[in-house]
Amino acid sequence: MSPTSARRSSIDHLLQHAEPGQPARIEGWIKTSRFSKNVSFLHVFDGSSPRTVQVVLSEPPSEDLKGRLGIHSAVRVQGTWVASPGGEQALEIQATPEQVQVIGPTDPSAYPIQKKRTSLEHLRTIAHLRPRTNTFQATFRVRNALSWQIHRFFQERGFLWIHTPIIAASDTEGAGELFSVEVPGQSEPFFGRPTYLTVSGQLQVECFAQAFSNVYTFGPTFRAENSNTARHANEFWMIEPEIAFADLDDVIALAEDFVRQISLATLEQCAQDFELFDRFVEKGVVQAVRSSVDKPFARITYREAQELLQQSGRSFEYPIGFGQALQAEHERFLAEEYFKGPVFVTDYPKEQKAFYMRQNDDGLTVAATDLLVPRLGEIIGGSQREERLDQLKRRIVELGMEPDDYAWYLDLRRFGSVPHGGFGLGFERMLMWLTGIKNIRDAIPFPRTPGSAAY
Repeated sequence: MSPTSARRSSIDHLLQHAEPGQPARIEGWIKTSRFSKNVSFLHVFDGSSPRTVQVVLSEPPSEDLKGRLGIHSAVRVQGTWVASPGGEQALEIQATPEQVQVIGPTDPSAYPIQKKRTSLEHLRTIAHLRPRTNTFQATFRVRNALSWQIHRFFQERGFLWIHTPIIAASDTEGAGELFSVEVPGQSEPFFGRPTYLTVSGQLQVECFAQAFSNVYTFGPTFRAENSNTARHANEFWMIEPEIAFADLDDVIALAEDFVRQISLATLEQCAQDFELFDRFVEKGVVQAVRSSVDKPFARITYREAQELLQQSGRSFEYPIGFGQALQAEHERFLAEEYFKGPVFVTDYPKEQKAFYMRQNDDGLTVAATDLLVPRLGEIIGGSQREERLDQLKRRIVELGMEPDDYAWYLDLRRFGSVPHGGFGLGFERMLMWLTGIKNIRDAIPFPRTPGSAAY
C-alpha cells in the first residue's frame, strides 16, 4: 500500500517500509494503553491494517497526559523506529511523552465501547462507533477488498459497468415489495407515473447487454419486506451481470468462475483480517471456503432436489415435494450435509420464479438457477431470460401484469433479440459466507431493517 498522502503515510505502509533508526511519525487512535513506573506502552492504529504500532514511552507521562491517553484518543506520535524485542511486531517506536500530541481526547468513562459491553447486538445500537472495533475494522476492510475483486473480475473479462437507476418504474421481481417514491404535498406523481426504489437493475441492464454483449451492475437495491431474519435487510447491494448470446449453461459457468475467483482473491488480499474471523467469528471458515471452491460445484434440478429431501429421512419445518418452495433449511441441508459444498439447483417451477425467465419445453419449469452454499443457503439467483416475444408477452398477461408498462422491455425482443441471461449475487450474503458473519446487519455499514433507520 502506498502512502495515503504526501504529508501522511499510513501505518500499513510504514510497517512495511520503515527501518530501525529512522525518524518515526504516525497519526491514529489509541487501541490500548498501559502505564507503569518505568515504561509505558501505547498501541496506535489508523484502520489501514489489522496491525497496530507499539509506542514505548521511556519516561512516565504526567498525570494530565496519562488521563488523555485513553482508548480511542486521537494522537500524533513522533519518535524513532527501533527493532522490537517482543515477538508480536518487528518494529516499534521509541518516544518521550513530549513527542506524543493528543489531537482529540476521549473520556474513557463515557466511551460507549467497553470490553464488558461489546456484543454485536450492543454494537448495532451504536453503528456510528462500531467501525472502531477489531471485528468491524476487519469486516469493512474485507468488504472493500471484495468490492474491488468483483470489479476486477468483470473488468478483466471486458464487461462494461452500467449504472442502472435507483428510482424505477417497474417491479422486476413481481413480488410487490416496493418502497414508493413520493413527494409530500404533491397530488400528481413527480415523474408522471408511480415510481419506486429499485429491487434490481436487471431489466435496465438487459438493454445494454443487447448493445455491449457483456455488462454488469453493482449498486444498492431495496425491498419493502417486513422481515427480521438474519439474512434479510431492506437495503442491500447487488451484483448483476448480464451476457448476450448465452444460455443457462453459460450463466452457470460464469457464476461458478466468479464465486471461485473473488473468494480466493479476497482471502489472499485480506489474509490477516481472515485470521480474526477464523479465530473469533467462525472457526475454520477460511479452510471451509477454500475447500468449497477448490472443487467443481454440484448441479441438480429442482425436481431432483425435492427427491433428495424426501429421501433424507429428515423432519423439516417446512413442507417438501414438487411445487413447494425451497426454504433456508432445505437449502442448507443440500449444500452443507448432502453435497458438502456449493450446488446449483436448476429448472424451478415457473410459479416460483419471475416473469422474465425462459420457459422450458415441459411448460412447467423455467431455465432458472440458484446457487446454494454451506452455512447460508442461496447467494445467487439467475436464469436464461425469455428472448421470445410471444412467450414473454403471454407470461406477462398470465400474471395479471400490464404489457404497456413493459413496452420498452418487449421492444428488446422485437429488435434483434438474442438468447441471453444473467444472475444476481447478494453482496452482503457473499461477505457473510466468506467471513462467517452470522447476521446481515453486521455486514453493512448502516443496516436498514424494519423499525431501524437511526442514521
